[in-house]
Amino acid sequence: MSPGRTHLDDSVVRRLIASQFPQWADLPVRRFPSGGTVNAVYRLGDEMAVRLPLVAGGASDVTTERTWLPRLAPHLPTAIPEVLGTGEPTEGFPWPWSVHRWLAGENPEEGALSEPVLLAKDLAEFVAAMRSIPLSDAPKAYRGGPLATLDAETRAAIERLRAIPEEGVDCDAATAVWDDALRTPAYDGPPVWLHGDLMPGNLLVDAGGRLTSVIDFGCMGVGDPACDLFPAWNLLPAGARVAFREALAVDDATWTRGRARTLSQALIALPYHRTRTPPMARNARHVIRAVLGEG
Repeated sequence: MSPGRTHLDDSVVRRLIASQFPQWADLPVRRFPSGGTVNAVYRLGDEMAVRLPLVAGGASDVTTERTWLPRLAPHLPTAIPEVLGTGEPTEGFPWPWSVHRWLAGENPEEGALSEPVLLAKDLAEFVAAMRSIPLSDAPKAYRGGPLATLDAETRAAIERLRAIPEEGVDCDAATAVWDDALRTPAYDGPPVWLHGDLMPGNLLVDAGGRLTSVIDFGCMGVGDPACDLFPAWNLLPAGARVAFREALAVDDATWTRGRARTLSQALIALPYHRTRTPPMARNARHVIRAVLGEG
């Protein structure tokens, strides 16, 4: 267990449900396998999911989602989590938690998409709809500020990767991509609504490879539209990447910032997750190859 994590298992979740939602106390509870590091998900019967923070930082995600998911849903073309119950901190579990309606589907996997271009268009439709949401008083997105705010952490990650030669990362090439992006004009338009964490693990697709749901809105808010371009490099192959960009009509500066943000996230994630969370490490390697392979 990582420092700062609370103890969580099936019995804890059953006690929480029985004490706060007795109408569901007889439903089976089982852990749903996930590569997530901030929240845990448990199935509650066949129709619901329980989402609980693993660390203190996840508690704010829960409260943010409670406030905004019902307001965002009518504006989006894709299903998003529906909050059915709001659990509160209690003895044995210190943070708020939620019960959601279960959303069926599978996480898409980079390099194994059955309909990559159609998925790219689905993702572009979702991102465009997020950007067009008219709701005011929005929070600032967790990943939505100027690219320069990531500079120190990104350069530190590159140096950590220099010390791990077995990962094979071309650190000079990564630095060049990053330096070029920092010379790109910063976003100076109005902030737009963002999901803020469009990783494959937060997307659900059907058996035909089409997007059915987007989950985990804990990083949502407003900011630079480049921040929701992550799927171009963390999921889509080159041809579908072009379709994604064309569908969103992304200008050169925004595309450059989006690519650099995605690379930065991967460079930071890889040293941390390589021995802790294999799915996240695998995706970070994929991003680094995709970005640096573009030349």
